[in-house]
Amino acid sequence: MSITKESVQTLLSSTDFGDRLRGVNQLRELDRAVSFEMVQPIVQDSNVRVRYAAMSQLSSLGHENPTRTLEMLRVGIKDPEADVQAAAADCIGALHLVEAYPELKQLYISTSDWIVQMSIVATLGELGEPLAIEILESAINSGTELLIVSAIGALGELKDERAIAILEPFAKNPDSQIRYRVAQALAYFPDSIEAKAILSTMVNDSEALVSDYAKELV
Repeated sequence: MSITKESVQTLLSSTDFGDRLRGVNQLRELDRAVSFEMVQPIVQDSNVRVRYAAMSQLSSLGHENPTRTLEMLRVGIKDPEADVQAAAADCIGALHLVEAYPELKQLYISTSDWIVQMSIVATLGELGEPLAIEILESAINSGTELLIVSAIGALGELKDERAIAILEPFAKNPDSQIRYRVAQALAYFPDSIEAKAILSTMVNDSEALVSDYAKELV
């Protein structure tokens, strides 16, 4: 059976959440403009799995109408379910919707879910919003390893030279993977004397992966 706008709409209108979920997944087979119109009511579906799937689609469909997409994503980051919040944060980053930064900041502060926090941190690197350095500094000092690693990468992507001083203490972290991530982040600052100075100390790192990479950058 071929997938058409009508067949997908039938699934999306079903009382069975499994049908609605299939309908959301089949939106990928339709014209993007049509799919964007059809996904809009579904981002507030009563079922969390359907909302999550619909919210995730906005990273590819959102270019059709960034203003309307921003409205939906702002609803998504206030969703009661963490999975939906994280999906909304991911989409904000993918679409570079800097206007949503205040909501992302508020969610980061208010949530205790580290997966949501990780999604926000990754998104902040993509956004390139200078104000985000406050949250990223908090994340890198959180004590949660995965959040620290994500924050290191985001500080590099941010390309704000204030990040160099924040990254510096982690160049001597006991974990070689964290040290390697620091070197990668410092690569975003090729003209910085401060970044070069840190990398110069890292060429003597006990871990070959770190030292070799630092040598390439110095």
